[in-house]
Amino acid sequence: MSATLNGAGLRVCVVAARFNELIVKELVTGATEGLERLGVGREDIDVVRTPGAFEVPALVRRAALSERYDAVIALGCVIRGATPHFDYVAGECAKGVGAVALELAPKGIAVVFGVLTTDSIEQALERAGTKAGNKGFDAAMAAVETVHALRSIPGPGQASGPRRKR
Repeated sequence: MSATLNGAGLRVCVVAARFNELIVKELVTGATEGLERLGVGREDIDVVRTPGAFEVPALVRRAALSERYDAVIALGCVIRGATPHFDYVAGECAKGVGAVALELAPKGIAVVFGVLTTDSIEQALERAGTKAGNKGFDAAMAAVETVHALRSIPGPGQASGPRRKR
């Protein structure tokens, strides 16, 4: 099966942390431009802000459970410092968004993790639109593709063809 990157008719929520705004602003721009390039209407993209990356999973879950969106994209930036704070924030954000993705997959709602976790501001800047591309744009592509992939697999209680033998 090939990737489907047609976002026409999809509704997408982008949940973005305000912390490290210089970086996250570029990720949000990349994501919204990517979604529009894939055919998602500007009026079908909502951007919701949260104070930091730690709060992202709660808002991702709320948006996904609203049943208003086909996909929810988590964006943020956590940069390693001199304390273990990075490990707690980055780890809990990733685990939380991952848990929501698993919870909502049976409903056909794509949840995509686009939170940068870097060792330096230079690495973050590279991933927000310079040498390493824009990870917000990449997250937009992943969201549209994942929606279509989820829809291609029958969910619980849906009819499916005969099971294939291995």
